[in-house]
Amino acid sequence: MSVEQWAGVMRGDEAYAGASSFFKLRDAGIDVFGYDYIQPVHQGRAAEKVLFPTFLGEGKYAISNMFFDTTRAHVELCGARAIDCVVEEAKNPTIRSPFKGNMDIEKLERLINEYGPENIGLVVMTITNNSAGGQPVSMKNMREVSKICKKYNIPLDIDAARYAENAYFVKQREEECKNMSIKEIVKQMFSYGDMFTMSAKKDTIVNMGGLIGVKDGDSPLILKIKANCISYEGFYTYGGLSGRDMETLAIGIYEGINEAYLAYRIGQSEYIAGRLDEAGITYQSPVGGHGVFVDAAAMFPHIPYNEYPGQVLAIELYKEAGIRTCDIGSYMLGNDPDTKEQLKADFEFTRLAIPRRVYTQAHLDSVVDALITIKERAHEIKRGYRITWEPPILRHFQASLEPIVEASAGDVDTNKKLVSY
Repeated sequence: MSVEQWAGVMRGDEAYAGASSFFKLRDAGIDVFGYDYIQPVHQGRAAEKVLFPTFLGEGKYAISNMFFDTTRAHVELCGARAIDCVVEEAKNPTIRSPFKGNMDIEKLERLINEYGPENIGLVVMTITNNSAGGQPVSMKNMREVSKICKKYNIPLDIDAARYAENAYFVKQREEECKNMSIKEIVKQMFSYGDMFTMSAKKDTIVNMGGLIGVKDGDSPLILKIKANCISYEGFYTYGGLSGRDMETLAIGIYEGINEAYLAYRIGQSEYIAGRLDEAGITYQSPVGGHGVFVDAAAMFPHIPYNEYPGQVLAIELYKEAGIRTCDIGSYMLGNDPDTKEQLKADFEFTRLAIPRRVYTQAHLDSVVDALITIKERAHEIKRGYRITWEPPILRHFQASLEPIVEASAGDVDTNKKLVSY
């Protein structure tokens, strides 16, 4: 956090109801996002837990340009099913397209008609599209999705964890927005949604926090949100947050849309991408906002999806240089909620998410140097991993894995297997 945010920690009002820090946060949210109602919660997944049950249940579907892990889990916890609908060019990391986070508009309408508009409880637009590689959504695409949602009377939720980075890409890449400020782009983008959920730990750069926003201040949805918040999070004027957290969040809403900061922020990802280009290491290109998504399937083409190449590279990075990353692939995607069989992800990425206002160029060089070393010995890594234990949902947070060891012909076990675990 910035020095101003740390100063805000000392100014936080810890009153249970109606703290001055709450009103600062509410006013900042109304100003930047243009929504009438702002509800603090303790983090992004809490926002989903409070909001999603009001729209989703058994027999319902939610469609997104791409669900991230916890968002998909909250859809399934409601008894509904999550459907990804990202544009096709996003599925090829080597294609350089400016808005690979976009919703596939034709597929969206086809899915709505296939499942029936009455069964689509929610459409979710993730900006930027995290699972697709931190890729941005265009203003034009958001407008088209909004139009379809209105046509079929389906509520549109914005998963807004990286709203500021998305706005920066829109300003850089979309002609109609090149002369707009970041704040103006954010407000217009949000005008196409009906509500938003946000993990504030991302673009508002705080230690803890989340938000729910509702555009229409007279919506009956607000009473449902308040009721769920009181049940799960705390009174609706603090939503599970301390006053100091709300104070820093109110400051971060503005700091996150500072264009100079965003240029520096995106520039770090671009620097890594430039070095990876020189080294011949494939990643989701052009580079996304909050990090670089290395194509682990390209680095380990001999390792199948059900041995988790993204997880293989994450483990190798930790072994090589103590760098902690994560899989964004089949390991994270998990099992089909109905058949319980392993799902095959569209990507097998290892995500290099860059902490905000923390890393120097020397840190970034260490990461790339480690990747280059791993690439040079990638052929020596013959197999991936198998899961020895997993929980029923969000398995990648807790699951246990072990390496698959390839045995030689002379080491065949009593069951005549050439592979042991």
